Amino acid sequence: MSPRGMKRYMPRSLYGRAALILLLPVVALQLVVSVSFVKRDLEDVTAQMSRTILREINLLHDVVEQEETQDAAIARLQPYIGPLNITARFLPQSAASPKDILGLGDFSGRVVQKTLQKNLPNLLAVQFPNNKEVRIFTVTHLGSFEILLDQRRLTAAAPHQLILTLVVFSLLMTMISFVYMRNQLRPIKRLARAAQAFGRGRSMPYVLSGATEVRAAGQAFLDMRARIERQIEQRTLILSGVSHDLRTPLTRLKLGLSLLDEEEIAPLLRDVDEMQALLDAFLDFARDSSTSRPEAVDLKAMAEGVVGDWQRQGKDVMLGDIATAETVTLNGAGIRRAVQNLISNGVRYGSRARLSIFISSASIQICVEDDGPGIPEELWDEAVRPFTRLDPARNQNKGSGVGLGLAIVADVARAHGGVLRLGKSEDLGGLKAELVLGRD
Repeated sequence: MSPRGMKRYMPRSLYGRAALILLLPVVALQLVVSVSFVKRDLEDVTAQMSRTILREINLLHDVVEQEETQDAAIARLQPYIGPLNITARFLPQSAASPKDILGLGDFSGRVVQKTLQKNLPNLLAVQFPNNKEVRIFTVTHLGSFEILLDQRRLTAAAPHQLILTLVVFSLLMTMISFVYMRNQLRPIKRLARAAQAFGRGRSMPYVLSGATEVRAAGQAFLDMRARIERQIEQRTLILSGVSHDLRTPLTRLKLGLSLLDEEEIAPLLRDVDEMQALLDAFLDFARDSSTSRPEAVDLKAMAEGVVGDWQRQGKDVMLGDIATAETVTLNGAGIRRAVQNLISNGVRYGSRARLSIFISSASIQICVEDDGPGIPEELWDEAVRPFTRLDPARNQNKGSGVGLGLAIVADVARAHGGVLRLGKSEDLGGLKAELVLGRD
């Protein structure tokens, strides 16, 4: 599998990747140590101990081969089995042929069996009935011969203790490492939450903490947030100041034009009205979501209020699906202004508009559809730019505007960590504008 293909199976979070980095060496070390221990300290040592016992078994067989009866053989073996700490006896002729008895996980017993089968031709069976003794059955010219000896002479005592100790302490150290790693990642999560909240128009308190690198990133975020807030404040002041200062000369122009003949001043008054509309759009663009604080907003009540206002003006504005009456934390003024702009565009370029709201655990979708001519797909990106007019794409008989309506909506969406998506309405046939907002 290529590295690119492996990425889809890698953890997404920093905590998951750090855990993987921590676990891989531990698991690899466990496997290497376990295999090395089993191969060297269990298999090799057990085989060597089995070959030692094999010499004693051959000695007992040599003694038995020199006798003619079982009783004589047992009497002759007494001087040997005592010092060797071995119990030996002949099986009755009526006894069934013995079978091998090995535990399912008895690795050492299998090594003993394999070693004895390889070096003892007359071996019948090897039995490990418990953890204390071993029974070895062989064939002699006097009958089946049983040798009983202590299991510790063939296998290491409790060979699993080392592996068990290694596993237990590895798990303990891994748990301690996970706790320490979570404490180290906590400042990064706090920084991420503060950055996400700022991206959605809220200034969450953030205190520097954590490692040096995390503190450096946090300080850079605080500096960036301060600069952005200053720039937003300066932009608001500049736009508001310019718009306010231009109202005075416009008012004087209107007063001066009102003294002239109406037929002569009609084009000039249209220019003045257009400049007035442009100034009003400037002020709306200046009063974006960054100039107010989030608040609890009942989206259903807001939607009903906005639709009711347009219906009282005689506009065909419908209220579509409202998923829930849930109260969410948003910039109420900014969202209301954005919805008003979308509906205004819908009734200006079409005859009907519909407002729908869908709420999920991850996002809020505010959808406005109309039955106008819509906007071609290749112009969607251009449509949300400030001061961009798409008159050829819309009905010019319905008014041109100043090109800030969708730009204000897009700005409100970005302030809430969301996006404005344009498309085609399947039901009404015109433009479909979706204001997708993120949720905490």
